[in-house]
Amino acid sequence: MRLGFTRQQSDDSSSPWLVGVMVRIAINAAALWVAAEVVSGFDIHGLGSLVGTALVFGVVNALIKPVAQVLGCPITCLTVGLFALAINAAMLVLTAWIAGRINLDVTVGWFWPALWSALLVSMVSAVLTAFVGRPANRF
Repeated sequence: MRLGFTRQQSDDSSSPWLVGVMVRIAINAAALWVAAEVVSGFDIHGLGSLVGTALVFGVVNALIKPVAQVLGCPITCLTVGLFALAINAAMLVLTAWIAGRINLDVTVGWFWPALWSALLVSMVSAVLTAFVGRPANRF
């Protein structure tokens, strides 16, 4: 016996999954924009580059970050979680590198700007997610 709500298929062409992905990209874009405005050494030029970078950032965080976290787990435990910040900074540097390879105008001034930007992106993303919630779970 299952308790709770079940998802029902709708005849609407819009998918709740797609809405959730679009909200997540918008949250990433807003967080990246804030970081680019606040942190010297992290720059994103243009709306197209911002949205494209947010998309790349989402893919990097979904596919590569979990592997990096598992591999870095012993170091993260030894440093009482501080290495997680380095992993976040590395994901941001990787995002900027990939974005640059696909001709998006993004620059990261290596480690310190990446670290501060990653910290700010995490905080802004957490706050926005708390306000917005998870839209895919509402449908």
